Amino acid sequence: MKELGISALDDLIDQFSQLPGIGRKTAQRLALFILKSSPEYANDLANAIINIKQNTRLCKRCFNVAEEEFCSICSDHNRDVHKICVVEDIVDVMAIEETRSYRGLYHVLGGVISPLSGVSADQLRIKELVERIQNENIEEVLLALNPSTEGEATIIYITRLLKNFNIRLTRLASGVPMGSHLEYLDVATIGKAIQSRQDL
Repeated sequence: MKELGISALDDLIDQFSQLPGIGRKTAQRLALFILKSSPEYANDLANAIINIKQNTRLCKRCFNVAEEEFCSICSDHNRDVHKICVVEDIVDVMAIEETRSYRGLYHVLGGVISPLSGVSADQLRIKELVERIQNENIEEVLLALNPSTEGEATIIYITRLLKNFNIRLTRLASGVPMGSHLEYLDVATIGKAIQSRQDL
């Protein structure tokens, strides 16, 4: 769909509309904002996009976003290296870090088990999680997955897999509503859920 017949503007609208949560009308507003902005701002935005693609990667240890081999959390000597918080995606790391209630390490699975979407356990970073528990002297694994049907299935799968390890298995307290996503919850709710985590 071509709005104004101006190929550069139409192309930018098309690109914005492919972003998650961005509808066609919002894409139009964003494109027009860029059109009206200063050349310096447009260049800064373009450079920021190029920079993140060229200079970021996944942490070799936890699969969080990183600029070096290991992310800033894994490189922080003040973190509790005996605890791992398992999350679905990088955005969940950001949500939990905002609460300042957790000072351990993370492990980003890269999704949850979802047969309807064709996502099996083998496609997640569960094997890497088990290897970390075997090699890193881990004492507690906090399963902080979104409280959805798929999240629950993934928690059950991981719990069964780790039950023979001599570690404490916990999950977020039930204060996190079923069907919600961590990235949309307020800081106080997530912080309270971490403090009230339950043994599995």
